[in-house]
Amino acid sequence: MGGCRAQGPLAVDVVAALAAAEAPLSPAEVQAALGSGLAYDTVRTSLVRLWEKGVVARRLAGRDHVYWPLRAAAADAAGRMRAARLGRHRRPAVRRRAD
Repeated sequence: MGGCRAQGPLAVDVVAALAAAEAPLSPAEVQAALGSGLAYDTVRTSLVRLWEKGVVARRLAGRDHVYWPLRAAAADAAGRMRAARLGRHRRPAVRRRAD
């Protein structure tokens, strides 16, 4: 299964919240930073999936993990977010063959 799927809006927002923080955040702190009424389990699942994809790093702190963005992944996510909000999705050009 080659390639990586683009991150969804929640994942982009989670990475942006982590990037804006001055220190690693717990899932509860990310939930509070997003302020959108998301369930704790939803935020935690998103963080675990981002960690599995290598977008964020984590370490155990108390009973849970704290997360922070990996620099290249955060910059990539921010670029995709800007492109999506401006409506500039990267799509390959389609060329027609002249028969």
